[in-house]
Amino acid sequence: MTMNETTPAESATHTVPAAVLTRRATAETCADPSSVMTLLADSHPAAGGFTSYRSTFARGAAGAPAHFHTRASELFFVISGALQVLVGEEVTVLSEGDFLAVPPHTPHAFAAAPGCEADVLFVFTPGMDRFDYLRLLGRVMRGEADPKEIAESSERFDNHYVDSPAWRAALEASA
Repeated sequence: MTMNETTPAESATHTVPAAVLTRRATAETCADPSSVMTLLADSHPAAGGFTSYRSTFARGAAGAPAHFHTRASELFFVISGALQVLVGEEVTVLSEGDFLAVPPHTPHAFAAAPGCEADVLFVFTPGMDRFDYLRLLGRVMRGEADPKEIAESSERFDNHYVDSPAWRAALEASA
């Protein structure tokens, strides 16, 4: 069976989403002073979508401040290194091979664990065309865009920032 064929059990009104293949050699990358994001797949939810990218964080790199999503779950898989994460009000460290799924409405944050680098695969489901958000983050981190653009895009990209005393304390302790 090829990737575009349908199975006999499918109805004429149901369309199977196409397979997604992104080759490392052709994947777009976004970089800021402390990380590189490799953009893998950005599918619209109506197409059975998800968004996936890989971030490689330098030693001590900041990731994302405390935030939550109202529509998407965010999945983390640590390929190598260690990632410090906030989930709700609990701060923990994910190590190589660890997986974390954060459901909608759950405050979370992440950064390279103190003294560590981190290589992490991120998946959002359902997807929502988040690559423009990742590109914006890179421009802001490089000083090429105004940080207020991030706040103005919270509804579009389902990224809502919150204050977290637990995350602030964890960051101060590792400084």
